[in-house]
Amino acid sequence: MDTFVLGAQIASGAGALDKLLELSCDRAAVVCDPFMAKSGASHQVTDRLDKIGCAWELFDRVVPDPTVDVVSACVSLFMEVRPTCVVALGGGSAIDTAKAASYIYTRTAKVDRPLFVAVPTTSGTGSEVTSFSVISDPEAGVKYPIVSDELLPDHAILDPELTRTVPPVVTADTGLDVLTHALEAYVATDATDMSDALAEKAAAVVFECLEHVVEHGGDIVARERMHNASCMAGVAFNNAGLGLCHAMAHALGAQVHLPHGRCNALLLPHIIRFNAKDPAVCARYARIAARVGCCCHTDVVAVEGLVRKIEQLMRAVHVAPVIEDEERRALAREKIDVMVANAQKDRCMPTNPVTATPEQIAELYRSIC
Repeated sequence: MDTFVLGAQIASGAGALDKLLELSCDRAAVVCDPFMAKSGASHQVTDRLDKIGCAWELFDRVVPDPTVDVVSACVSLFMEVRPTCVVALGGGSAIDTAKAASYIYTRTAKVDRPLFVAVPTTSGTGSEVTSFSVISDPEAGVKYPIVSDELLPDHAILDPELTRTVPPVVTADTGLDVLTHALEAYVATDATDMSDALAEKAAAVVFECLEHVVEHGGDIVARERMHNASCMAGVAFNNAGLGLCHAMAHALGAQVHLPHGRCNALLLPHIIRFNAKDPAVCARYARIAARVGCCCHTDVVAVEGLVRKIEQLMRAVHVAPVIEDEERRALAREKIDVMVANAQKDRCMPTNPVTATPEQIAELYRSIC
């Protein structure tokens, strides 16, 4: 028997942020990064909370690749505020921080779980509709994916206006993260017809829109489509699982401190070729390759066409096929054994359709450094 979980109630499109005006809560904790607070973007949330008479406190200490220490500080604020609602505003780091903090706070304080509202400002992680939260331990050089249905937000607000000013490089990295979510979910061992449909659509939208959005960030229609694609891919992988690419990307990012979407993009073409050595997986890739317009005379040709289409998109959005910074490349080569060990233990690994040996994982890492 298959199960399919949607979780969050999704409000999307221009003006979706007004969904906050329909909330019923008296104390809120708003979680964001320092830029959101200093730029005034957080006011778009807090002003609406003021209108419904909801008291709020701001936690604006979110960092990229949220750390154990930052999550602990956020939990401390929750213990003081005792929020009945948590609003996460930002990219995956803000949403993951708020998810983990809410999860820990609920258990520590022995209270009912606060209403959770995720307001993504980048089109990438899909964290607004998933039961995943990824937390980093810089001292150990490890990223820990936390997986629990209790992490699923109650509301996801997809307002494309919040993404209009996202810089091109961030737009590219997060958009390629969406593509990785879709393609990994499509071949994951827990994939179903319903997750397939969302993965196919998300991948198609990325190929149609990402290059344009990187070059024309003010196009609100294209921004909305990418925001929706991110959400669809999130629902897909939340149900189907991910795989080797994300497991390796988590380990790579923890060591060399590259953006998560960039790590996925670097590895994705190589991992597709690796997985596609299995004929059944090759056939799966061929089906989604046909959906996004690749030549499909045979399954093998289709997969190679898909890989080349990904590599072409990467070039178009100015993402190199290898780690560009020489210091990071050297560090990655030095840490291959550590990364292999951490990737093997990653929570995303079990749903990869093909088992990878340590030697094969190491060789995949060498292909990008």
